[in-house]
Amino acid sequence: MASSASAVDLALEGCAIVVTGAGSGIGAATARLLGSAGAGVVLVGRREALLRDSADAIEETGGRAVTVPADLADPGSPDRIVAAALAAFGRVDGLVNNAAICQYHPLPEWEPAGFDEHVATNVRAPYFLIQAALPALRESAVKSVVNVSSSSGTLRLAGQSVYGMTKCALDYLTQSLAGELAPAGIRVNGIAPGPTDTPIHATWADNLEEAYQWLKSQVPLGRIGDPAEIARWIALLLSPVSSFMTGAVIPLDGGQVIPHA
Repeated sequence: MASSASAVDLALEGCAIVVTGAGSGIGAATARLLGSAGAGVVLVGRREALLRDSADAIEETGGRAVTVPADLADPGSPDRIVAAALAAFGRVDGLVNNAAICQYHPLPEWEPAGFDEHVATNVRAPYFLIQAALPALRESAVKSVVNVSSSSGTLRLAGQSVYGMTKCALDYLTQSLAGELAPAGIRVNGIAPGPTDTPIHATWADNLEEAYQWLKSQVPLGRIGDPAEIARWIALLLSPVSSFMTGAVIPLDGGQVIPHA
């Protein structure tokens, strides 16, 4: 599927989609792709300047976008985000829960504040954003949620206990809510990317070049992913094209979670 979404009609024209973590990486790539497919995009993130850059890119190609600067660790953010989406577009048809924080530390180095921030951003925020959007999603014909997880939720790597735990929890949340919300026709799916070329690696790596070489060595396909590759799958899962799929958490990791020598 081309980035213009021309190869596959995603049937998202006129929809309104909330994308968290939309200022860079996977979130920015997803927002641009959804905008090119005709959706109005609500871009959420902590850094307003980056959100504005993403919105400008969407608007320059004729798309519609609004920015909502927000810290997802703030318990009041979900309600405020949905209110902003409804004010801008009068509807919410889909959510992309992409925002996350990622730090790797051994057990003795963790503090309660950092632990709580990971849980608040990576688990609590997606849960309550879905809750806040639920009345609007029930009214939509699309009514779709995509949660962006991680291969770390499957790999159980030493040093990633907190980040990996939150992503494992997000996988559980995805599948549990898929069953709970299916009678309302609301689909909830997940993507579990492996190493992807995004700024998040700078939050845990002291040497990015060495980190990227190590990440490549963990992937059987021998490379790390591009945000645009992940965005295409997110858009496809959001779309009515995937109308019979719910509760799936798709590994998109170059084979990283496959046991290999």
